[in-house]
Amino acid sequence: MDPNQIAIDALRAAVSAAPGNIELVRQLCELLMRVGRDDEAEDQAKAASARFPDRHNFTLLLAQIFFRRGKDSHASAIVETLLKADRDDASVLLLQCRLQQRRGDIRGAVATYRDAVANDESARDSELESLLGLRDFDESDEGKIPDAVGMPDFDVDGSRDEEDAALPEMEADLSDGFESVGGMDSVKEQIRLKIIYPLQHAEMYAAYGKKVGGGILLYGPPGCGKTHLARATAGEVGAGFLSVGISDVLDMWVGNSEKNLHAIFDKARRSKPCVLFFDEVDALGASRSDMRRSGGRQMINQFLSELDGVETNNDGVLILAATNTPWHLDSAFRRPGRFDRVIFVPPPDAKGREAVLEIQLRGKPTDSVDHGKVAAKTEGFSGADLKSVIDVCVEQKLTEAIATGLPKPIVTKDLLTAAKTIRPSVNEWFATARNHALYANEGGVYDEVLDYLKVKR
Repeated sequence: MDPNQIAIDALRAAVSAAPGNIELVRQLCELLMRVGRDDEAEDQAKAASARFPDRHNFTLLLAQIFFRRGKDSHASAIVETLLKADRDDASVLLLQCRLQQRRGDIRGAVATYRDAVANDESARDSELESLLGLRDFDESDEGKIPDAVGMPDFDVDGSRDEEDAALPEMEADLSDGFESVGGMDSVKEQIRLKIIYPLQHAEMYAAYGKKVGGGILLYGPPGCGKTHLARATAGEVGAGFLSVGISDVLDMWVGNSEKNLHAIFDKARRSKPCVLFFDEVDALGASRSDMRRSGGRQMINQFLSELDGVETNNDGVLILAATNTPWHLDSAFRRPGRFDRVIFVPPPDAKGREAVLEIQLRGKPTDSVDHGKVAAKTEGFSGADLKSVIDVCVEQKLTEAIATGLPKPIVTKDLLTAAKTIRPSVNEWFATARNHALYANEGGVYDEVLDYLKVKR
């Protein structure tokens, strides 16, 4: 009989007799992994984690197996949950470090590794240090993060041009409101209740002590219209629109990112009513637990201070932000008075897809297009995916027109043929979001994702 199978059977019997023994479970999982039976190892860890939800060792074991199997999004969701419970757990920090290293965040991985070793000297791992390219790592190095190969050193006292970086331009007189956004009726209504009605009925809201302003965080898969929705919000109320990207804020010199951020908020306050929109806000407000020794913490603190209006009044500034990865955003941003309304922006439903198709086909030569039929064949498509369908269709019609010299209008069949060449782009996002919704859903913030996926809780 196969000696590996004999050992596996013996360990299974031992685990059955002592299911709470983490070392036995670990040995069984590692043996199963060594012989290439990864799925069985994962099943064992899941069962142990479900049986003892309060024993973080089982949950960590599951995360380690996910990591070894290349399921990084699964592992990351568990690690984030464990670090919320104990930010100083060296074993969890080491796994976070490996995840950061694998996705190329070497600077973050180095900082995390140093935290792990500072909390537990026995956590030092020469193999991991080699992967990170650390040189002369020494705890007596006055708290400095060690150098890493390929990481340029900057003189934090260096100077740059005295002239401030140009601020993003304010867009005014946006004519397109919510009528330019296909579907998303529920999302539109939440935006109306939170920031549009208070502006349109300021006196009534003031009678109840409600200020004109506030923040909404829009999250969901890419290509589903978050940016377009923010722009349409400004058009809906006739407000100025100030769109802020990463490059408008981040600066390599210490202190300048905070100055840029303050200048942007100041410009919005001087232009109110104004919709201040932060795209990819997770890049500006990443979790501070991931950068405890980084200057980025100061920028995040500045961001929070600006949202609170500590030194000035944000009344009349309507703040919207969008992200594809809300789980990377520092939890402090979701406190009352900041981005206290978190709205899931899913791919459009059938009715929404009809509306999107109708809007995107305006101005193009068409003939009796059955929007409903096309919508039925594009389930799960984002707004960007539907645009790709139309682009492919137009390219095909142009090719035919050039060949025959006779341009023909777009018909339903053309769109259905083009749709067969496009695959929904949101599937990968939902795979990652599902893991966070299952394993890191503190306060039920991602319940809408589970509802959309029809996952039982």
